[in-house]
Amino acid sequence: MTLSERLRFGFLLISMALLWLTGCQRGGTVMPTPTVTPPVTAVAVATTGSSIYLPETPLDGGATAVPVTATALTMPVETLTPAETPTPAPTPPPLPLRLADWPALTLQDWPRPANDNGLCMHNMAEAYPSEQDIDLQISRLQSMHMRWTVIHYGDEQQLQRAATRYRDAGIMVVWRKNVRSYQSYYDWGRDVQLLLDLGVTPYMQLYNEPSLPAEWDDRPIDQRLFLDNLLVAVEQVYNAGGYVGLQFVNDEWLVAALREIKARGGEKVFQRMFLVPHPYGLNHPPNYTADPNGVLGFLHQARIVQAEIGFVPPIIAGEGGWKWNASDDRNFPVIDPALHRDYHVEAFNWFRTGVLSNGEPLPDTLFAFCPWLLSDRMDDSAWFDSFAGERTLTVEAVRSIPVFTRRFSWSQ
Repeated sequence: MTLSERLRFGFLLISMALLWLTGCQRGGTVMPTPTVTPPVTAVAVATTGSSIYLPETPLDGGATAVPVTATALTMPVETLTPAETPTPAPTPPPLPLRLADWPALTLQDWPRPANDNGLCMHNMAEAYPSEQDIDLQISRLQSMHMRWTVIHYGDEQQLQRAATRYRDAGIMVVWRKNVRSYQSYYDWGRDVQLLLDLGVTPYMQLYNEPSLPAEWDDRPIDQRLFLDNLLVAVEQVYNAGGYVGLQFVNDEWLVAALREIKARGGEKVFQRMFLVPHPYGLNHPPNYTADPNGVLGFLHQARIVQAEIGFVPPIIAGEGGWKWNASDDRNFPVIDPALHRDYHVEAFNWFRTGVLSNGEPLPDTLFAFCPWLLSDRMDDSAWFDSFAGERTLTVEAVRSIPVFTRRFSWSQ
């Protein structure tokens, strides 16, 4: 190709290029230029807080991969302005207890049975005994010279039926309503009034061992639900003129209940409140004090209450003592018939001698000690009627304790 021909061909190419560019500017259709995405290696994204680090990317044409400078890309973090910040709903203060204006009681003021000796038994596990059963248990208590008992009642008819009989027998009763920890009961005040109308002292135990699964019937244990139920009972019993009995086997639940009463302005309740501990001895001797798992365990609970409210109210051990054949601690012998007899007689003799098994003086605050259990066909620890036989040695030994009336510090 001659030089002139080459010039004309070049000019033609330039003209065509100018025409193509003009078409692009006027919106003409342009064929897209294909692009090739290079392969990515080491596609691991390292995250630190809100910073993301880019992966290493190779150059076109298979050149050696060059690491990207380690520059963090900070992801924006949304910050709410003060006006947008949600304000948490305020926790409402607990509703105060609405309490009557009853006078505070000193220990000397508390009702006790005539010829009080502190001897007691938890009566029956049955909440609906027949009239014949009630009369039978009264005769057994009287044969052992007992002045106290704990009654597990099912309804107000049972309460009336038992109350008149025990009143006439001269036996002071702690009344324990058959109600579970998760159940609300709104007739506490009615029950107290029924007792007062019959001339019966209304010692009322409010619920029983509420921290244990057995009291929840396979439901989740809910301390908040229990405390709500308890406060209803406390308010009703106190306002009706009854005596408020708190029963716990768990120290934390005991403290929670006392603090809940204080948080609701219920300190007046403490002046008409009594404790119902369950000091079981396991197979420990009566003088055992290495931990609260002994019949002197009520002293441990008394110290807790002293620290919370500033004094120790009356104590009635509603269950306790030594169960038949107990062998919980391998360091001590099994509770056989002889130990069962000797240990229970020693505990009852606290009230006669005025001295506990650890050598300390009997506290005025301990009103009664009520071992488990007077009568039950299905419980091998029952002293009467048990399928495992009766505790004849123990019963006869208790009957042989000389008749006495316990003395308090103010009566000496």
